[in-house]
Amino acid sequence: MFRATLFKIILIVPAVLFCQFSRVSISVDAQLLRSSEKQILGPLEQEISRFFTSTEFDQEYNDLGIELQIQLIFEGTSIKGSAQTFMAQTLFSNGTDQRFFDKAVQFVYAPNQSLYYDPVKFESLPSFLAFYASIILAGEIDTYEPTGGTSQYETARTIALRGAASDYSRGWDNRVQLVDDLSSNGPLRRARFHYYYGDELLRDQNPERALEEFQAMLSELDRVFIRSPRERYTLLFLKANAPQLTRDLVILNRIADLEHLSTLDPDNRDLYLGRERPNEP
Repeated sequence: MFRATLFKIILIVPAVLFCQFSRVSISVDAQLLRSSEKQILGPLEQEISRFFTSTEFDQEYNDLGIELQIQLIFEGTSIKGSAQTFMAQTLFSNGTDQRFFDKAVQFVYAPNQSLYYDPVKFESLPSFLAFYASIILAGEIDTYEPTGGTSQYETARTIALRGAASDYSRGWDNRVQLVDDLSSNGPLRRARFHYYYGDELLRDQNPERALEEFQAMLSELDRVFIRSPRERYTLLFLKANAPQLTRDLVILNRIADLEHLSTLDPDNRDLYLGRERPNEP
């Protein structure tokens, strides 16, 4: 099914049947915490998983089924008023081409606390989780519709600005900058759509249209690298997709395009030039 047509189909299916995140894998490292602090965090993994799989973050794109990976590394605690505040580093990933490391997390968590996202009220932990949910959703939606994730980026920006003005402001200025960097990178956002749509067109036996999408993708990548030759999130996108992209361009006999990619993305040069080429389907 084409990504360009999936959007229309999602709109007519009842939202209650679907979720944006279908599975959440969580890894927690709490070795720096006291035993009593670890006990407080006992239900946290299950509660975070429930938060992502039961919250509707977007009313239009419901049947995405993203498999989310989260790592939490706790650094310590402090007392802020009557609340116990946890400090941690986190890693959020969709397992493919989106990966975000956050080294300055600060949130309140009480024993057996339930997490619910309020789009109006800022709360240190639910709002933090919703911020990265919105970031990852925006990147995913961009693959179905060119720059279609804009509204989710705006949601993330709103959360980040509230966080920066809150009593738990640690790290939120950096998150404002993150969403600004991601949302303003129009060439990468369009390149992601062209790649995924081109790959599906090729699978659907439409090589002419697939080639048009891949050519559009390369044009957008050129724009990214003219501005920033080592742009982090573009390199993550290429690292995740280089094997399949290489297969697709080999099928289309686009050797010149592979050579061009090798200059844009030298980290995968051997793959593009056939020295480590994946097996053809």
